[in-house]
Amino acid sequence: MTRSLTATEARNKTLVETCFAAWRAGTGSPFDLLADDATWTIVGRSDASKAYPSKAAFMNEVIHPFNARMSQGLKPTIRSLNVDGDSVIIFFDASGVARDGKPYVNTYAWFLELRDGKILKAHAFYDSIAFNDLWRRVTPTP
Repeated sequence: MTRSLTATEARNKTLVETCFAAWRAGTGSPFDLLADDATWTIVGRSDASKAYPSKAAFMNEVIHPFNARMSQGLKPTIRSLNVDGDSVIIFFDASGVARDGKPYVNTYAWFLELRDGKILKAHAFYDSIAFNDLWRRVTPTP
């Protein structure tokens, strides 16, 4: 039996789905939802795995250098999106093309905590072998 979503859950689900649709279309990013003081933790043993204490730290140390390694940005495809109050879990695949012409393909699971339409805390899981291969193989453009 499927339960009805609360107003908060429906709002959070729509917010994340809308950001992912914009990301896929190349007109936005899920990172637009990050609060300035959001913490983002990349779990595991990838070259980028650690806790980032702010949106600026995460964007400057991971997202901008990642995007600078790509000639065609990532396009996500959602497999599953679940909400429970202010918690959102999104399981998705994303692919793009690196600056060296090779494809980049990965599968992600993000555990997000939202409040008032902003991501306050995130824990991200992904295939660190695929990530590290790109991170080490392709030098970011300035």
